[in-house]
Amino acid sequence: MSSSPIFTATIEKIIERTSDTRSFFLRAVNGRKLSFLPGQFLSFLLPVGGETLTRAYTIASLPGEEACFEICLNQVDGGPGSSYLFSRKEADLLCFTGPWGNFVLNQPTAAEYIFIADRVGVVPFRPMIARLLTTSGHHTIARLLYAAPQVGDLLYNAEWQGWEGQCAHFSFRPLVVGCEPEEYSIEKVLVPYVEQHFVKEARQHSRRFYICGIGRSVLLLRDLLRGAGYERQAVKYEKW
Repeated sequence: MSSSPIFTATIEKIIERTSDTRSFFLRAVNGRKLSFLPGQFLSFLLPVGGETLTRAYTIASLPGEEACFEICLNQVDGGPGSSYLFSRKEADLLCFTGPWGNFVLNQPTAAEYIFIADRVGVVPFRPMIARLLTTSGHHTIARLLYAAPQVGDLLYNAEWQGWEGQCAHFSFRPLVVGCEPEEYSIEKVLVPYVEQHFVKEARQHSRRFYICGIGRSVLLLRDLLRGAGYERQAVKYEKW
């Protein structure tokens, strides 16, 4: 990536999504529109402590929002990259390369897509699901399983509910534990649900899965589904 073109963008707007999660809306200073595939990320070059850190953040924008694009991230305790971004203000400049990444949904097919998200891991699914709902016929089904400690931790919650009300072939299932963040884990929330509905009750294996979240539990979900008979290429994942 070091030899790739470096672009500069202005922060046009900052929205606080939750107590530790923010969206940054960026516009390239040269008027460049960002052409990206749903699920791709940008690599930001952040000047921190006398050095340049490279940090990847997924594009949260919907397809068609190339002129002013959005990244959404959470503040990591002790994380210099997120701490730097959380100290930025509107009109500040950021440098980045990209877009990058193969965890994408480009040309959807007539199938049942299951999106499994953990907390901020839902970000790449926003443009993916939008692509499905706007370019696919009614033979394509999209289901979002979204786990978080509290209801207030669900990003884009009103948007998912609105899409569900407008699209008969999209369903939104929030899986909220109602616990403190330190007591929360994918093993307690997503694994039992996936095991019950897509492993024990799996009558056919033509579904396509996209899994995104934090930590090694994402790999546990991947292995659970692949071990249940779903094809390797039908279970895509991104671990943060």
